[in-house]
Amino acid sequence: MAMKAPRGTVDILPEDTAKWQYVENKIKEICEAYYYHEIRTPIFEHTEVFQRGVGDSTDIVQKEMYTFEDRGGRSLTLRPEGTAAVARAFVENKLFGSPNLPEKLYYFGSMFRYERPQKGRMRQLNQFGVEAMGSEDPAIDAEVIDLAMHIYRSLGLKSLKLVINSLGDKESRQAHRDALVTHFDPYREELCSDCQSRLDNNPLRVLDCKKDRDHPAMKTAPSILTYLNEKSQAYFEQVKAYLDAMDISYTVDPNLVRGLDYYNHTAFEIMSEADGFGAITTLAGGGRYDGLINEFGGPNTPGIGFGMGLERLLMALQVENIEIPVDTKLDCFVAGFGSEKVRTEAVKAVHQLRMAGIQADTDYQHRKMKGQLKAADRLKARFVIFLGDDELEKQIVTIKNMESGDQKEVPMKDIVSEFKVLLEES
Repeated sequence: MAMKAPRGTVDILPEDTAKWQYVENKIKEICEAYYYHEIRTPIFEHTEVFQRGVGDSTDIVQKEMYTFEDRGGRSLTLRPEGTAAVARAFVENKLFGSPNLPEKLYYFGSMFRYERPQKGRMRQLNQFGVEAMGSEDPAIDAEVIDLAMHIYRSLGLKSLKLVINSLGDKESRQAHRDALVTHFDPYREELCSDCQSRLDNNPLRVLDCKKDRDHPAMKTAPSILTYLNEKSQAYFEQVKAYLDAMDISYTVDPNLVRGLDYYNHTAFEIMSEADGFGAITTLAGGGRYDGLINEFGGPNTPGIGFGMGLERLLMALQVENIEIPVDTKLDCFVAGFGSEKVRTEAVKAVHQLRMAGIQADTDYQHRKMKGQLKAADRLKARFVIFLGDDELEKQIVTIKNMESGDQKEVPMKDIVSEFKVLLEES
């Protein structure tokens, strides 16, 4: 039987990794401009981290996690998302004691969810995320949203829609929760089994159900915005004012929810409105989670963050016909032909060029000269250095500009310095 990658995973081949690297480097540059710093957490955690950090009642915890026991009988889980792991690290390493709060962090990592694979959503997905922990200023909410929008815009995406909502504080959420139970309870038997359970445990998540989204009761469900108290309303208005000041367009959607009990105030999603993107339009989603750090045994510490799927970002770029500027050309190909002494000198020349920071390669298939030139063409080499027995005897090499056809003989001892000049001139 032929070995294949597991369902829901893909190989990212060299012709595509260059695009990934470009996108990741662009994101890192933007994070540095916002003074966010990278954090790297383990690829697996104790299962309780996600039970607490994502929520027992969520589909992720109940249906989608890759969980296993190690040899010591401990339950471990491949991370399905990044926020819980970062929150655990924040508490364990006592980052809450920093005098420079908020702690502004970002991460890249593979996440694992056992769900039906589809375009842009795999069982192993790659995610970029941001967490800002230690401030309850609505300005940090606006900053996090601005950072996400800046990433998409800097890469050239135009068909974007930012949707925001307020979940209010604890008091506002409780009032809304009671109203949701009263509203949906008469329809309980008409709802899916998951929503029947959610109605008792976390009624806010009923609004996020994909199975029951067309039920008539969804259209008349009470809005959280109706139940915001004065403090929560003021907080939401300030977030919107900051977004307005930064000229960031948004739509308020009272049905946008983050279904965990410790989520509060700001929630947001960024969507693609490009034709052909598909039915699932969400590119990124995030929100404020002021109770999360406390769940991990830390002090009451406010926080806000988002997660961004990199596969979906690359898909959005493709749909909007945005070319990623990836340079796949090789600086120099060293073509050696003749005796073993020539071969040794060619290997030496490649090494010297590389030590000087020049991208260089040579033939490892023992091809004749014609075959080596074809290889140089396939690698899109800017220059080819020719080295044969005659050149070795004279202690020279010939450097050819493959675009212009110009050739130049240079002393073998000056290969690096002469080549640097040619690169600067080309």
